[in-house]
Amino acid sequence: MKRRWLLSSLVLLPLAALFAFGPNDAGRTVSNSSFARGEVLQYKVHYGLINAAEATIEVANDIHRVNERPCYKATVTGKTTGSFDFFMRVRDTWRTYIDTTSILPQKFFRNIEENNYRKKETIDFDHAKHTAQVETRKKTRDNVRQETFKVPDNVQDMVSGFYFLRTLNYDNRRVGDVIRVQGFFDNQVFTMDVIYKGREIVETKAGNIRAIKLVPKMPSNRLFRGENALSVYLSDDRNKIPVLIQAELFVGAVKVDMYKYQGLKSRLNLVAQN
Repeated sequence: MKRRWLLSSLVLLPLAALFAFGPNDAGRTVSNSSFARGEVLQYKVHYGLINAAEATIEVANDIHRVNERPCYKATVTGKTTGSFDFFMRVRDTWRTYIDTTSILPQKFFRNIEENNYRKKETIDFDHAKHTAQVETRKKTRDNVRQETFKVPDNVQDMVSGFYFLRTLNYDNRRVGDVIRVQGFFDNQVFTMDVIYKGREIVETKAGNIRAIKLVPKMPSNRLFRGENALSVYLSDDRNKIPVLIQAELFVGAVKVDMYKYQGLKSRLNLVAQN
């Protein structure tokens, strides 16, 4: 396993594991009562007992137009902190422009800075033609590669897929139900099966919160320890924000714990403390 994938796992992959149209065709319509402009979520990332990193997920205050479509601009940033910053420095940014009607990506951007490794990637989605045009830059401006890939209907990038999961209604689902999401990442199309595991109360730095538990079925890889190694907890309310993420890696356990939030569309379902 390359070092940069270990570094990303501490900051962004637990968040990202949850997850084109013509200019006048928005394709599908998805009802969204879960998030809006101005939402900001902040997390502490713990590697075992060590406070290793911080991450922020936010939706910009303004609506952007991409491919003549109104879009939310959603950004995930992650950085290592404390002693981790001395020997595996991470400053990563993932950004997507999500069609407000279909909750599908129009454009995706990734800027990776991990120790001496540098990579910039831009993906332009054309859902009408079922293509993703990828431009990748590594270290120098001259090292640029452009490729076009075929993608399936309603394909998500790693960030927009997470927002799509938040729009779903979990009230009538049974434990064990599978939600299937088509994704595109690292020049590959993948299918992510997300298993609904029911509801429980979880303890976070923001308080005890009633939550929906989802377990993405992980393919065999050198990062996660087994296909059920990742658990994602969404708040059991209209927001469905990720409040806690736990991952079992071959190199240890990672916990992503929400400690601050603002701009929620609805009231967070906190459990009263005695």
